Parts: sequence; structure tokens; C-alpha cells
Amino acid sequence: MENMYARRNFLKNVALVTSGVAFLSSTTIAKAFNKEECPYDGYNPYAEEKADIRLSTLFGNHVKIEGQIFDKINLKELGNATVEAWHLSPNSEKYRHQAKITVNQNGEYCILTDLPNKEKGKYPKVYFKVSTYNRVYFTELSIATNNAYVNHKHYEDNLALGEKLFPTHQINSNVTTINFNIAV
Repeated sequence: MENMYARRNFLKNVALVTSGVAFLSSTTIAKAFNKEECPYDGYNPYAEEKADIRLSTLFGNHVKIEGQIFDKINLKELGNATVEAWHLSPNSEKYRHQAKITVNQNGEYCILTDLPNKEKGKYPKVYFKVSTYNRVYFTELSIATNNAYVNHKHYEDNLALGEKLFPTHQINSNVTTINFNIAV
């Protein structure tokens, strides 16, 4: 008789644990395994590894974001860092544009995307997560019609870059090229 109660308790506990896991959302599970919580909406830690996230290569307004990742302390290029970028998809309130790349040995990266949609009252933004073997850094880039801007936090965190701090912006046909450097 005692074994029957032990078995019932075991089955009841297994059922409770199983149903509890089923109710957890995927974002809750993802946050449980992430060391750094993302300060921006739309981040997907399981984004596919690719640099060209345009919907069409022929039509639309495209943005080419390129730059270098530097070590904040000695300003040397950081090779093999991972750069993740995401933004609101054009004419949408969803973050379907997501890129993930590994920079080359010189810390250089290049991402091709569509011009992001913007939140009401704000410039279109592209969000970044840069990861090295021991550091994680989140930042954002705002894109205006004729320029690109960094926020105050990025400015403060990247002052060591000197003249490489501010993004440069160039328009050629339907492609806007932005040079955006980041110190981690």
C-alpha cells in the first residue's frame, strides 16, 4: 500500500513539473540562459548567421552598415567578435530583420539590410549586440534621412574612439552606407 502512494506522488510531481515547463514562454527560457539581458526590444539570441538581411536586392531603400570593433582599453581591433543586429522591418511593427556575423581578424563587419521602420516620434533604429570571449555590449544607431546618430550612452562608452566615434553617412542611389565603429 505504501508503494502505491509513493508512485502516485511521483506521478503527480512529474505532471506538475511537465505542465509548469509547458507554461513557460520561450523568452523566459531564453532569459534564463542569457548572462546579459538585452535592453532593447526584438532581440533574438537564435538569429540565423547571415550578413545580408534585405527582403529584396533590387527594390527598396537599403542600408549598408560597416565598421570595426575595437578593444575599449587599448583601441586595437578585436578579431572574431560576434556582431548581432536587428531592427523593425519596413512597414511593420515586428523585428524580422536580424543579422548575426563574426567579424574578421581586423574587427571589420558589414551588414546589408532594408531601411528600418521607426517607432512613432523616433528615428529608425538598428540595435547591436557585440560579444567577445569575455564581454557583451549593447548599443543602437539612429538613421535619419541625411545622417546617422549615436545615443548619449554610446557616446559616453566609446569616447576612446576619438574621431572614429561618430558614424559617417553616404547616400548612393538607393543604398545608404553608414560607417559605425564600436568599442567593447
